[in-house]
Amino acid sequence: MGRDKAALDYHGRTQLQWTFDLVSELCTATFVSVRPDQRDEPTRAGFAQIVDSQPGIGPIAGVAAALQQHPKAAWLVVACDLPFITREVLATLIEHRDPRAVATAYRSAHDHLPEPLCAIWEPAARQGVLAYLANDKRCPRKFLIDAHTHLLDLPDARALDNINTSDEFRAASATMKGAALEGASPAARRLTLKVQYYALFREQAGRSEETFETSAATPAALYRELQSRHPFKLAPQQLKVAVNSDFRDWDAPLVTGDTVVFIPPVAGG
Repeated sequence: MGRDKAALDYHGRTQLQWTFDLVSELCTATFVSVRPDQRDEPTRAGFAQIVDSQPGIGPIAGVAAALQQHPKAAWLVVACDLPFITREVLATLIEHRDPRAVATAYRSAHDHLPEPLCAIWEPAARQGVLAYLANDKRCPRKFLIDAHTHLLDLPDARALDNINTSDEFRAASATMKGAALEGASPAARRLTLKVQYYALFREQAGRSEETFETSAATPAALYRELQSRHPFKLAPQQLKVAVNSDFRDWDAPLVTGDTVVFIPPVAGG
């Protein structure tokens, strides 16, 4: 990213402040996890803090420090680079918490593995995490894979998409702006998208790609528009869709600058 992700502004305040406020609505006490060198930074200095006791080992240091500082508490751990997360997603996690497990976590929408930074870590995780660190292991996701973790399906596939690059920040900001304009006129919500065509679609469209403005907010709406422009006869159920090289759901939100590919079935073995 080249800058502090916690200080980015998607919602009219820093992402750290927005996340802190969101979590505070659901928890009896809320803290910001910091390294020792971050305690006095302007973005973090005004918050109640838990300081890493083993800095330099990544996010699991914050989990371990919280479990050690308040060993009888269950911790709702939320990363501060998740601009699409909602109160409803967190409330669902809490509602379906299993206190008998080491943790309750969502499955990633991308690889179905546990999401450790939107999860409830139980007091029972404390000894296991400390032993894990003592064995020079650092990955919180791998810890949850091997532990007794209660896994839930995400109610919103994009809710835990994190933002790691400047391009992703610009795209996420555009999505937020589009959501704010939802009640505006169709002209105000128009997007500029690139569509790439392969196999049958390239033959039927007579080109390999095209870029155009559209009011289609999802791949499903975009495909319906393309069917009015080109002789595409395949039903959506016969296709897959990728946005910026990642497979996506048909109702995933699109933003200006996205590259969309509709993938027809391939004949042969």
